[in-house]
Amino acid sequence: MTSVHDPDGIRLPIKIDATSNGEYLPIPLDHYAQLANGLALEAATEQAGRLGKSRRDFLVSACGAATTLLAFNAAQAAAGRTGGWYALAPETAMEEDAAAAALGGDEFIFDVQGHFVNPKGAWLENVPEGAKPLSGMPAASCPLAEGPSPRAYLQCLGPEAFVKDVFMDSDTDIMVLSFVPSSREGEPLTIEEAAATREIVAQLEGTHRLLLHGRVNPNQAGDIEDMRRLKEGFGISAWKTYTQWGPEGKGFYFTDEDTGVRFLEQARSLEVPVVAVHKGIPFGQRSYEHSLCTDIGPAARRFPDLSFLIYHSGFIPGQAEGPYDPERNEGIDGLVKTVLDNDLGHGSNVYAELGSTWRYLMRDPDSAAHTLGKLIKYLGEDNVLWGTDSIWYGSPQDQIQAFRAFQISEALQEQQGYPALTPEIKAKIFGLNALKPYNIERTAIQKKIRHDAVEVARLAYQPMADPHFQTLGPKTRRDFLNLMRWTGGNAA
Repeated sequence: MTSVHDPDGIRLPIKIDATSNGEYLPIPLDHYAQLANGLALEAATEQAGRLGKSRRDFLVSACGAATTLLAFNAAQAAAGRTGGWYALAPETAMEEDAAAAALGGDEFIFDVQGHFVNPKGAWLENVPEGAKPLSGMPAASCPLAEGPSPRAYLQCLGPEAFVKDVFMDSDTDIMVLSFVPSSREGEPLTIEEAAATREIVAQLEGTHRLLLHGRVNPNQAGDIEDMRRLKEGFGISAWKTYTQWGPEGKGFYFTDEDTGVRFLEQARSLEVPVVAVHKGIPFGQRSYEHSLCTDIGPAARRFPDLSFLIYHSGFIPGQAEGPYDPERNEGIDGLVKTVLDNDLGHGSNVYAELGSTWRYLMRDPDSAAHTLGKLIKYLGEDNVLWGTDSIWYGSPQDQIQAFRAFQISEALQEQQGYPALTPEIKAKIFGLNALKPYNIERTAIQKKIRHDAVEVARLAYQPMADPHFQTLGPKTRRDFLNLMRWTGGNAA
């Protein structure tokens, strides 16, 4: 089959690059990550020749993904990084059945953090006539860009692309569409526009596949008062907030009586008891302290009937993760500390979410091993949630495949008391854990999605699948600043 997206087969199926989610400056790959990509392409070229396939056909296969991950192992071993690795047998590079067994799966995958760009949204009203915002993004040359409008290319980042990347080109079963911090008049994605995306899926009779957040910034006039409208008008499943954001540049804490506490009390009153909060990935020094997890433990103890979903788990891109250090109080350690200090422990109402965190750590298996090991050891295997922050990273399938293969080394397990990442633990993280806070019954939802129109469309698409293997977010400082300019400072 001729590929529309990558006929020469130069894009790897496991995407390790400098792309960010628009909330932090892209961080260039180090020498060994660059080496990994080079080794992977060389190996794919060689293996494709041995099998008599084009390189593109090989890369689209399970063997292509396995070959890429095996090359990543080799590069990390050369760097002396042995704390985490992709547990794949050598034969997975050549034997399709072996590769499919290692990288495939039938887990229930519930992605609790997704985003998209609205190609017709109100954010375009302030764009100068003739300007072509986001046209430098790599996805802006997709087939959807060929429409009559001069800004048809924005469809490449819009809801149809979102549905293809998430539901056709990945094994994701359910996704939560989330929001960015913004002023009420400058939302890059409004609740009305998010609901319209759900309607695209609804046309396939799959409305249960996409859940909605309601954006609330309690330090912004009118947001708490608007929570009832969000619940009653749009059937939201959770609230999304950013403690480090504020209309005047200053954030808030959940322990602040006039903002955080009022917000949590209203969430309880409206009986939508799930609060997703961005922690980590600081936006800068101005409100850095509000990006830390300090207030999570006290708030979770005060509101035991609410579930706190800690987006990014407090992770700070560019900072290595090691064994738990109670003196550090930032990054993953900050989340662990606030949980331990408040006697929350395993099975509490605090959940660590992996959006952008796992994707960044795919390039750094030692930090990945410590991150996953600490979260499971201290919060518990039932309190880690799957999220990908797609579609800025393109289809989340590569994140899924990499997580299926990832393992913490036996040496690190023994030294730090980390668990082995068993299929049972991974299945919990992939989706089963999220069912509890979202109050979804497993048997009922799996029965719905087993034969719905989304699944039928997915099965029909698979024989002709043509994933683009692109990341969509900013890769350089220039990309990042341009994205900030076009979206009013709120990208993800």
